[in-house]
Amino acid sequence: MAASAMYKKAMKLMGNHFEITLVAEDEAWAYAQIDKGVQEIQRIEKLLTTFSEDSETNLINSNAGIAAVKVSTEIIELIQRALKISSVTQGAFDLSYGSVDKSLWNFDTTMTALPSKEVAKKSVRLINYKHIIVDIKNSTVFLKEKGMRIGFGGIGKGYAAESAKKIMQAAGVQSGVVNASGDLTTWGTQANGDKWTIGIVHPELVSAIFSYMNISELSVATSGNYEKFIMIDGEKYSHTINPRTGLPVKGIKSVTIVSTNAEIADAMATPVMIMGIHAGLDMINQIKDIEAIVIDDENKLYTSHNIKLTK
Repeated sequence: MAASAMYKKAMKLMGNHFEITLVAEDEAWAYAQIDKGVQEIQRIEKLLTTFSEDSETNLINSNAGIAAVKVSTEIIELIQRALKISSVTQGAFDLSYGSVDKSLWNFDTTMTALPSKEVAKKSVRLINYKHIIVDIKNSTVFLKEKGMRIGFGGIGKGYAAESAKKIMQAAGVQSGVVNASGDLTTWGTQANGDKWTIGIVHPELVSAIFSYMNISELSVATSGNYEKFIMIDGEKYSHTINPRTGLPVKGIKSVTIVSTNAEIADAMATPVMIMGIHAGLDMINQIKDIEAIVIDDENKLYTSHNIKLTK
C-alpha cells in the first residue's frame, strides 16, 4: 500500500491567491481532485463577479430601484444567509456595502483630512441590507434604491473555499486545506496524522507568526487593517469603513475568526472589527461554533471564551 503524501497547487482565483492542499496516496489522482476544486471556485467567481456585465450580481445592481431580477437558487440562498448575518451583526456586515461613495475615500498620501461627519454619513446613505428584497417564490432579488449595489467581497472567498472542499470531499478526498488568501478551511489531518497547524500572522510583520493553532474540521478567516491605512495628524485610520457612520474604524489591527464553516468565518471577521473589541467579542461568545482572536492597536491580544493559543 502506497504511503500518503501532501500535494498542493497555488493559483490566482477571484482576484486572490488560492492554495489547495490535499493528502492522497496517488499523485495523479490528487491533482485531478485539486482541479475539481479549482473548477468549482472558477464557477463561483463567474457567478459572483462584478467585473462581468452579464453576471447575476451585476444584473441585480444595474436594475436597482427599477425592477426585480430573476436569479439562480444558489444566489438566492447565499443572499438569504448573508442577510441573516447582517441581522445578527446589526448591519456591521452588509452586502450593499458596494453602495459606498468611493470618491470620498482615497487611502494614499494625498488624503490629509477626514471628511466631516455629515459628508461621511451621506456617503453611506445607500447601504441598507433591509432594502435588499428577496422573493423566494419567484427567485428574484430587488434593490429598493437607485444607485444601490451589492457585492460578495465579504463572504465570497469563504463560500468558494467551502464549496471547493465539499466537491473534493464528495470525490473521496479525506484530508485537505483550501486557503483563499488566509481565509481557509480544513478537514482530516496531515499525512503524518497530525492536525493542520495554522499560523496567525503578526499584524505588523506579515512574514512573522503571532501565534499558532492546531485544527481540523475548522475554518479560519482574518480581517486586518495593517496593510491599508492613512495617517492624519499622527492618528492611524484603517481602510475599513463603518457602514453606519461612513468613517474609518479605529482601535483594532486584526480579527481572526474560527468557525466550523469558511463562509461564516469570512463574513464575521469585518463586523467584529466594526463593532469594536468588547461588543464584537460579546456577540461572538453568544454564538455557537464560532470563536475570535482580536489584536488591538497596541498589539494586545483578546480572545473569545474557548480559544487556546500557543506561542
